[in-house]
Amino acid sequence: MPGPGLSLVVPAYDEAARLDETLRRIDEFAPACPRGPLELILVDDGSQDDTLGRMRAFAAGRPWVRVLDCAHRGKAASVTSGMLATTGELALFSDADLSVPLEDTALLVAAIEAGADVAIGSREVAGAKREAEPGYRHLLGRGFNGLVRALVLDGIQDTQCGFKLFKGPAARDIFSRLRRYGPDAPVISGPMVTAFDVEVLVIARRLGLRVAEVPVRWTHARGSKVRPVVDALRMARDVAQVKLGLLRGEYGA
Repeated sequence: MPGPGLSLVVPAYDEAARLDETLRRIDEFAPACPRGPLELILVDDGSQDDTLGRMRAFAAGRPWVRVLDCAHRGKAASVTSGMLATTGELALFSDADLSVPLEDTALLVAAIEAGADVAIGSREVAGAKREAEPGYRHLLGRGFNGLVRALVLDGIQDTQCGFKLFKGPAARDIFSRLRRYGPDAPVISGPMVTAFDVEVLVIARRLGLRVAEVPVRWTHARGSKVRPVVDALRMARDVAQVKLGLLRGEYGA
């Protein structure tokens, strides 16, 4: 039997209230998955609600679905655990709220087929659409991106959209090299938003991989766990630490 053409990693922390709808949409997407067959890896980030139970119920009778039960270390650690477990020719991670519709996967696949090693969904490049986002969040996001471009990733307009596709071997190589917020990170309490995407893309560039920024449709989801002030400060610290790592040669030549 052929292996999966596309692995989809979906991390979730206390998402029981909307997980059923997410899983329904994934189930509908699977038969028409570009570069299928689809491998779905659901990662529970130590949820306190019934997220894990709902994942396991969905996986029952679906051999293309796997569930990872992880301690609560945050989204970055969950994504890393999932990406390292992928076996597909391509590997995609998506937020559990599916703020970018799965149908836009085809746009990222097209960028890979055109020569990219990494295709990232972007809310900022020409052709992108964003809906229902509070103005203050957009302003904070643009300020953060200015910091990222100035310090570590010139030329990338949106590092934080949670919809990124990799050639499978590249994904497993990149995520094995993360130095911050990996699967061995300390156990935490409550939600934690980080700038791990920045480190992912820095490593991709240091490996000489081609990164393509692809316009996608994005809708702000109610119930977001982002805490603007606290998370902005943590993410700025993350970027500073990645910059320091670059200066120290932690990411190679």
